[in-house]
Amino acid sequence: MTLVIMAAGMGSRFGGLKQIEPVGPNGEFIIDYSIHDAIEAGFTKVVFIIKEENYDIFRDTIGKRIEGKIEVEYVFQDNQNVPGDIQIPAERVKPLGTGHALYSAIPAIHEPFAVISADDFYGKEPFFLLHDSLKRGETSVIGYAIGNTLTENGSVKRGVCFTSNGKVDRILESKVERRDGKIIGEPLNGEPAYEMAENHPVSMLMYGVQADILPFIQQDMEDFLKKNQADLSTCEYLLPDALSDYARKMQIDMKLLPTTAVWKGVTYASDLEELKSYIKGLIDEGEYPNSIYIR
Repeated sequence: MTLVIMAAGMGSRFGGLKQIEPVGPNGEFIIDYSIHDAIEAGFTKVVFIIKEENYDIFRDTIGKRIEGKIEVEYVFQDNQNVPGDIQIPAERVKPLGTGHALYSAIPAIHEPFAVISADDFYGKEPFFLLHDSLKRGETSVIGYAIGNTLTENGSVKRGVCFTSNGKVDRILESKVERRDGKIIGEPLNGEPAYEMAENHPVSMLMYGVQADILPFIQQDMEDFLKKNQADLSTCEYLLPDALSDYARKMQIDMKLLPTTAVWKGVTYASDLEELKSYIKGLIDEGEYPNSIYIR
């Protein structure tokens, strides 16, 4: 079973490559904890999606530490690697989106897989939930309580889940923040703003997916780029949208897997110290050893 880690993001708001910013007491990265938890849950392979120019630093700082612990592959997210005869403007630097990241990994995926972001600290429980869900043949979304994912340092983007009967009907990408004691979501597609309860489920780019989605992604991305020919300098093919389309068109239930885990991320540089303190607390409670074995 494969863990796909999206690590090609530019981290522009953070001011650098936040995927390799130490957060643990012995220099551990966020990604170290994710891989540690995934191995414990039963995953046997990891695929890193990175920029080709970051290969050496990623291999030296992360890959070499885990080679021998789990099978490792690298794939490169390149804006010129797209289906069909689409021509992406050469001056575009920003990646084509999280859906394109998965498209880039298709040659390395041959089995059920989980997909996560390198930027995010997810906690242990969700990896076990995904592993068991994938064994059952499901496509699933880890649902965090929105109140467990917010930062006091500004607004954030979240994939807000709208559900019925334990399945996700829609994932609506929204800007979310607390305002006057309320949690307000503003859809990125221009729909009206809405209020959420503290426990409303949101996706933090943590999914369990069966391998039969991959041919769909190839065709769906080509259709998306053709539809957005006039906007190829800025448009993004987003994984939450692709999964929602896949579930709807293929009539597949996308299961919601609620978790009580607390998500932590580094959207802003000022979030870093909070994350370090949180991890130290988990170590003090015995959730993790002082130095995880990947080191």
